[in-house]
Amino acid sequence: MTKRSFAFLSVFLLLAAAGLMAQETESTIPELSAFHEIIYPIWHTAYPEKDIAALKGFVPQINELAGKIYAAKLPGILREKEAKWQAGLAEFRKSVEAYNTAAKGPNDQAVLDAAEKLHMRYEMLVRAVRPVLAEMDAFHKVLYVVYHKALPDKNWDEVRKAAPEMKAKAEAIAKAQLSKRLEAKTDAFRSAADGLVQAAGELANLGANADGAAVEAAVQKVHAKYQALEKIFE
Repeated sequence: MTKRSFAFLSVFLLLAAAGLMAQETESTIPELSAFHEIIYPIWHTAYPEKDIAALKGFVPQINELAGKIYAAKLPGILREKEAKWQAGLAEFRKSVEAYNTAAKGPNDQAVLDAAEKLHMRYEMLVRAVRPVLAEMDAFHKVLYVVYHKALPDKNWDEVRKAAPEMKAKAEAIAKAQLSKRLEAKTDAFRSAADGLVQAAGELANLGANADGAAVEAAVQKVHAKYQALEKIFE
């Protein structure tokens, strides 16, 4: 292999690795997003208009798109939500099956009820994996790389390099406002967010001479504080 070929291969491998990591840190599931193409006309047009024929006509598309959701794999950043995803997926599958059954029968109300249940289960499945706040998602993307790549590799320089960014993103979380739906959790959220800011600050303030054990302990604390923050919204 020539030096030029080797250099080209090295660049290619680096870009491929970067692409894979980008996919792993993207907290979206394309198959889940695609289902919105069918749930929107069901819920916002056919259901309110009680258009039973249209609701029954959606069955093939529902089954096709739902099948892709069943086969979807969670990206690495959502690995800790696997149990919640599977539980929500089981209920979503039941609602799809109920829709199919209702669409074959003569009971118009059963079709409407099935459409309502399908919409509800889809929304709950989305909530099971969707970040509560954009600020939390932004923080988690950095934490994921640190916790699941730099830390196992004992790459302390990479951890130190990412620490200031995590501190800044933790501070952004603390300044975020919860939606009206979640405002009852505000006090618990503020307390947990402050704990995350403190832990991220401790990591960022570690000197260049801090040993690996100290860096690892600080990362573990940040991870635990982020998990505590997420738990508030479960």
